[in-house]
Amino acid sequence: MTQKHLTVTELTEQIRSCLEGAFSVICVEGEISNCRPASSGHLYFSLKDAGAKIDAVMFKNRLKTLTFEPKDGMLLRVRGSLSVYAPRGTYSIVCEEMEIAGAGEILALLEKRKQKLKQEGLFDPDRKKTLPRFPSVVGVVSSPTGAALRDILNILARRAPNLKVIILPSPVQGEEASAIIAARIRQANQWKIADVLIVGRGGGSLEDLLPFSGEDVVRAVAESDIPVVSAVGHEIDWALCDFAADLRAPTPSAAAELISETYLSVSGTIKNAAFDLKNVMRARIEKARLLLKPFDVKDLEYRIRSILQPRLIRLDDAKEELINTMKDKCSSLRNRIELTEAVLTAASPLSAMEKGFSIVTDVKGRVVKNAAAVKTGDKLNIRPLKGSIDAIAEKTMI
Repeated sequence: MTQKHLTVTELTEQIRSCLEGAFSVICVEGEISNCRPASSGHLYFSLKDAGAKIDAVMFKNRLKTLTFEPKDGMLLRVRGSLSVYAPRGTYSIVCEEMEIAGAGEILALLEKRKQKLKQEGLFDPDRKKTLPRFPSVVGVVSSPTGAALRDILNILARRAPNLKVIILPSPVQGEEASAIIAARIRQANQWKIADVLIVGRGGGSLEDLLPFSGEDVVRAVAESDIPVVSAVGHEIDWALCDFAADLRAPTPSAAAELISETYLSVSGTIKNAAFDLKNVMRARIEKARLLLKPFDVKDLEYRIRSILQPRLIRLDDAKEELINTMKDKCSSLRNRIELTEAVLTAASPLSAMEKGFSIVTDVKGRVVKNAAAVKTGDKLNIRPLKGSIDAIAEKTMI
């Protein structure tokens, strides 16, 4: 064999280059199978049809953009690129976008309608009303033969047997459903027949739920003076009336639970509160009784003394300490004054003169400190401690 050979890696790289270059952007439709979310958050699955199957992956950061949960058996349309995984020699689709096949156009229509109604302010939180805590009458806009209505009636009968329910029958799917649903909501407001309205149905496909995203239904819900609870489909389903309603319930059953209060629960709450209140009052009274018990007439004087005596002793001790401190301070100052007086007295000229010394000055009053400054015949003045003496120098000795 003289032909140049390739390593497996080199061959795989050439295949990768060809496939990834030729299929950089692809859109594939098929049924999802082997759907297996990984612990890393990525989703691995396969797309198949009657004749073939291909592996696919959607990474965690792109999964966050989905509005539904992919499950086996769904018919999906994905957009992405073809990628070759060299260690296994396999290829797969790396999905960037995913939608339910056939639902793309509907979702685009709903998104456009949603933005339009949002700009009109129909979804503003300030428009939403608070639901009454204990409504007397509940109106239900739904199919009279649907399972959703049965669930609502069963829950309300069990949780609030005295709550009155008025059924406003309407189809919940089909072309005429949207107009009838909106008309029922407006009729309920016109005649003020309920304290709160439940508008909804059970689960279904995106097409089945379309009537609850109709403009007339959304406007009727937003304009309703009666608080509206939207309960369309299952928890993962949604409709535009959810955004305009005063409250969205994940299911019709949940809507019935949210607006109902049973007399048993209210009675139980009151009984529990009364029980807790009695216990608190009983505990406080017992505590007050224990605190007051020692303070009888005979023991009162003793207890007052026991409180005051330590404080009086502390006051006497503080007074004695203050007096002693002042005495010590005065004695110290007295000693300093006497010492200063002795130093000043010793430095005074009078102290030397008392020992017999005199001060000799010339006629100009200058003190004579040196005999050389005096000439024979100069007049001098001698000042002993007492009096003064005038003298004439007869002789000087140096």
